[in-house]
Amino acid sequence: MHQSHVLVARGRGVQSGLETSLILNPADQGASSEGHGLLQCPKPPHSQCWSDGPPHSVQSLGPMELDTAELMPKAETKLYTRRWIMLLLFSFCSTSNALMWLQYGIISNIFMRFYSVDALAIDWLSMIFMLTYVPLIVPGMWLMDVRGLREAVLIGAAFNCVGSWVKLGGVEPDLFPVAFFGQFVCSVAMVFILGVPPRLASLWFGEREVSTACSIGVLGNQLGIAIGFLVPPILVPNVKDMDELASHIRVMFYITAGVATFLFILVIIVFQERPDIPPTQAQAAARLIPAESYSYTSSILCLLRNRPFILLIISYGLNVGCFYAVSTLLNQMIIKHYPGEEVNAGRIGLTIVIAGMVGSLICGIWLDRTKTYKQTTLAVYVMSLVGMLVYAFTLSLGHLWVVFITAGALGFFMTGYLPLGFEFAVELTYPESEGTSSGLLNCSAQVFGIIFTICQGKIIDRFGTLAGNLFLCVFLLIGTILTGFIRSDLRRQMANQLAKTAENVNGSAVSPAAHDRLATKL
Repeated sequence: MHQSHVLVARGRGVQSGLETSLILNPADQGASSEGHGLLQCPKPPHSQCWSDGPPHSVQSLGPMELDTAELMPKAETKLYTRRWIMLLLFSFCSTSNALMWLQYGIISNIFMRFYSVDALAIDWLSMIFMLTYVPLIVPGMWLMDVRGLREAVLIGAAFNCVGSWVKLGGVEPDLFPVAFFGQFVCSVAMVFILGVPPRLASLWFGEREVSTACSIGVLGNQLGIAIGFLVPPILVPNVKDMDELASHIRVMFYITAGVATFLFILVIIVFQERPDIPPTQAQAAARLIPAESYSYTSSILCLLRNRPFILLIISYGLNVGCFYAVSTLLNQMIIKHYPGEEVNAGRIGLTIVIAGMVGSLICGIWLDRTKTYKQTTLAVYVMSLVGMLVYAFTLSLGHLWVVFITAGALGFFMTGYLPLGFEFAVELTYPESEGTSSGLLNCSAQVFGIIFTICQGKIIDRFGTLAGNLFLCVFLLIGTILTGFIRSDLRRQMANQLAKTAENVNGSAVSPAAHDRLATKL
């Protein structure tokens, strides 16, 4: 019985040595390297990674565009039904954590009066999530890479649970520092949760559903933001009596703490690291990389030398940073033009996120079917810019129904961009860890989110909402231009395509003529 053979990715960036990979004819395994059963292919030298793709001679073979390659039998793959349980459980954990982020900001005027603080102090209850992420993302990525996905999700769920109970202890007018500390603890949880979707999707899902799975993982975060926009204005009405107001706040925090605790227990009992049998040939290849050959520092340095990925880091940060600023300051912008409309401010935020959830899902399905990562990312980026311009010029017209429509259009594209960025990054950086690439993307988003939120808030206070939103449009334009310069280097897709090619050959002998044609290309 013949076994088909495939060329698979081997080594993580700079981990490759100065080697030669082999394409071996199964019927001629004893042939020498001079015979027709053997074809030599170049590999990058030690301490060198293909930051801008492989050499031209290797590019001509398409799937050999990966860092290095070697021969192995086609691996067994399998899809487990329980992959959907892992995805949904993680998504709910992400939902709970995202809800913590916006609990204060969407009713900022109420908490300003309750704690007797200014708007910037309440804004920092949201921005602390962004600030915490930046210094902690490196140890967070290290833990996911070295200790595994399960431990990362478990730690994230634990911090989220603890932080939710600390916040409950800060529901007194003079205990703002306790509330802030509770938000800080919840923000640590985000470090271990936010970058999980692409990693979980790659570990558990097949190549024709991996982008959809990543989109569903991102939807969990968006669902939490949607609930954060909708529920707090309903559970915490703007009443004058401080004792009654404190009671409403406690009810909200008891609910969120109870849910966070329940999810933490479920993660302990149910959540698994990865399936016994890999779902794709790309994952099978990644499992062959010896743990001792992997250097976390070298992996990051290799990613930082990958020029298409660097452009994506910047453009992703600009887009998502704008989304963070709009989400954090939405209440202030709506109240400025529509006084007393706290509940509708929450509903507008909900509209943004629900439309974005639809956009995320559609984009994920579209990527799985077409694999047009660069084109789809650029198109969605352009529409995010258009949506932001329309929202900026219609916010002050005095018609809330117009704001609902324009905000929904903005959310559809701006939030729909999130899974696109994750999946495009995985393609550009394969076989590097998905957690590392997504972590760097999110780090960029948090940095730009802090800068944009502070700057837009100051601009709105001094010049009005139009100027503040046009400020964001400038950076979305820059991000659109940068996205256009990203070279589409889909390494993960090439690994899977090569496996299919080898399967079609199915162990048949390589003719001398075919061998000579391939050798000429190299």
